[in-house]
Amino acid sequence: MKKFDVELCVGLFMILGILCLGYLSIGLGNLEVLGSRGYEVEAVFSNGGGIKPDSSVVIAGVEIGRVKQVSLYDYQARVVMDLAPDVEIQEDAIASIKTRGLIGDKFIEITPGGSDEVIGPGGKIRDTQSAVDFEALISNYVFGKL
Repeated sequence: MKKFDVELCVGLFMILGILCLGYLSIGLGNLEVLGSRGYEVEAVFSNGGGIKPDSSVVIAGVEIGRVKQVSLYDYQARVVMDLAPDVEIQEDAIASIKTRGLIGDKFIEITPGGSDEVIGPGGKIRDTQSAVDFEALISNYVFGKL
């Protein structure tokens, strides 16, 4: 009987450890197991500039969401973003593709507008700025086209 008690305690300890490891993996990895709790907004850029799903969406340096999907729409990059439910984006906000550092990760920065009307779930940010193409910029400088 004593051997059974030790085996039961070890088994329960292992199950508890696996559950804790799973919880930490999901929490630290920013994974969504039961779906998102925010709302979706889309923006169309003339050039996607290397933006990928799961890239950050920030306002004033604070992450407010993630890029959910990037697809081709009418020969332009359509980006669907999943934003936090407590964040309201004004109708005249501007979405820009930025780079962290010189060759860092791409992210979307939203510059708030001054309008009283907000974009609801499934809405669209109309004003966008594509990423700066450093290769084209350097090429123009080298060949004197600036």
